[in-house]
Amino acid sequence: MATNQVPQTPAISPLTIKERTGSISTAEIISVLKGEITALHIKQAFSTETAGEITANFVGSPALKERKDGVPGQYVGASHYRKDAASYFAESKNAKPFVDALFENLVDPVRGIFDALKRELHNQGIELRLARSEHGQASVCRALSWSGSGTFSLDPHDDVAQVLCAGNDYELSAVAHNTVVALNVYPSMPEEGGNLRLWSHKPTVADRKSQGVETTGYPYSAAYLEPVPSREFQLKAGDIALIDGGFVHGVTGQLGNGRRRLVLNSFFGFARPDLVLWWT
Repeated sequence: MATNQVPQTPAISPLTIKERTGSISTAEIISVLKGEITALHIKQAFSTETAGEITANFVGSPALKERKDGVPGQYVGASHYRKDAASYFAESKNAKPFVDALFENLVDPVRGIFDALKRELHNQGIELRLARSEHGQASVCRALSWSGSGTFSLDPHDDVAQVLCAGNDYELSAVAHNTVVALNVYPSMPEEGGNLRLWSHKPTVADRKSQGVETTGYPYSAAYLEPVPSREFQLKAGDIALIDGGFVHGVTGQLGNGRRRLVLNSFFGFARPDLVLWWT
């Protein structure tokens, strides 16, 4: 008899969600960092003028590339996903001027969050810095435009597996034992779809093994997630979302041929009680 790859119903973990309009606060970010809030959605967090200029800079960037790691999309910047430390940190160094150019003569919303959080954590005796190694240091953010077709433009996944299995050359592996926070800043959204969907499931190592995604956390099947409740966030340009990346999440399919979905993405989390690392 053939064995089924879905051995049991996934465990349900409740979602604690906060949504509001206005500027983001460091206290709310720290609540996600400490695992007190699963997801934070701030609407109209930065200006649509800034959002439009960042998007235009992305579209016109000479460093705009297609992803070649099995996750369909275009990007400017560096990703540690499925790379050794030497490759990632070299890519981060090479990409830095092109990432900086996305925010040329603009208020950079990602750097603004990083700097404000760094000051607040410093007041609490906690260091926040970019992840680093003998090969260099991480990027502050990367810009991504997912292009998968079908139900999802980015399939359901978790962000912990890729951190846990990053390898000994990375100091960020320790963050996988705490909350891996995904920061998503949205300069552009399509006419319809492209929403962030979050499932009430935080997979264990055993869950990932059962789904064949032990080292990547990507992708979880529709059959596996079918019994799990989910929440969808309706996003607009100028919004910011932070989520506990240990929960399964994905991006719904996009409709309309006009505006693209563009996200500025970073990860951060506690490596030690006195140290928070930030990377892409």
